[in-house]
Amino acid sequence: MTTVQASGFAEDRFAPVKAAFESNFDGVQENGASFCMTLEGKSVVDIWAGHADDARTRPWQKDTIVNVYSTTKTMTALTALYLADKGALEFTAPVAKYWPEFAANGKADVTVAHLMSHSAGLSGWKEPLVREDLYDWEKATSLLAAQAPYWKPGTAPGYHAMTQGYLVGEVIRRVAGETVGNLFRKEIAVPLGADFHIGLPSTEDHRVGELTPPPPGGTLGQGTTDELVANMANNPQINPLDTRTRAWRGAEIPAAGGTGNARSVAAVQSLMANGGFANGKQILSEAGVRKALELQIEGTDRILGIPVRYGMGFGLSGGMIPFPNPNSIYWGGYGGSLVVSDMDAHTTYAYVMNKMAPTTTGDMRAFTILMAAWGAMAA
Repeated sequence: MTTVQASGFAEDRFAPVKAAFESNFDGVQENGASFCMTLEGKSVVDIWAGHADDARTRPWQKDTIVNVYSTTKTMTALTALYLADKGALEFTAPVAKYWPEFAANGKADVTVAHLMSHSAGLSGWKEPLVREDLYDWEKATSLLAAQAPYWKPGTAPGYHAMTQGYLVGEVIRRVAGETVGNLFRKEIAVPLGADFHIGLPSTEDHRVGELTPPPPGGTLGQGTTDELVANMANNPQINPLDTRTRAWRGAEIPAAGGTGNARSVAAVQSLMANGGFANGKQILSEAGVRKALELQIEGTDRILGIPVRYGMGFGLSGGMIPFPNPNSIYWGGYGGSLVVSDMDAHTTYAYVMNKMAPTTTGDMRAFTILMAAWGAMAA
């Protein structure tokens, strides 16, 4: 019998989902977390529990938000899909069409699709960086534009953990004339009433939960002898405690710096499960959304070391990640956050937490809830 009772609601048929969420709080797996599920664009589960801080003095509230690391990538990808759907951006075009400086060092033929699918060979910076450089958009992007790829673009996947946000974000900035955070907020988050931020205003700091770093040995790339993995993980080193600073929260870090909760993640990504329609608004066309399903590259990821299938900005079903329905897309964040959108069942599942597990590819807390949800859907 679990001792934690989640706040919020779950429709009767999804009671097992709430029970699975609550069971994660048995023992020491969880501190604070939220989970949201939408079906046909309507929330059928929206729950939260636990605490927003390490000291467990602040309860996790309905409006608690937290850094979700790479789940942010789904918001950046969606913003690029939005521009493509409007005819302003072509994924098959060379990046240099929009960002001429990017053609340097043999990258003239690198396409926007290569950036979207982690196959551009730019998994990290070659110049040594410190963490403050992540807050300097011009420096972070100009260094990437100038450097040569680590491998021939388009030939292999290799997770662009931090760099993808700057790469896709700069293309968005060149095309739209404004930053990814501003465009996302104006065209997607505000119309959907979604409390998700790429660049958090200081007025919202009081609502932010504290991330608890993963246990020793659970940090990105620790102990690796692979130079590419070490470069991605250590240049600069990612410290979860940075997410408690105003500098990190306020910066636009479109691969890893987004702040939200399960409700806001699901509110935005339900667009992907419902043909571009959410909250009474048609934000993208169905064809624009389904672009995400187009397989760009598959194989063993040179950074993650696991079999992957990458579509246009999202992971695709198959390989190590089987989903009940084939037209499903997903992404997760360092520590355990996860979002899945199922275009066949018109469902979106989002999980956000503050106690980090030693993973960049999802952990059992989220999958326990997902399996309960899939079981309820199949019943």
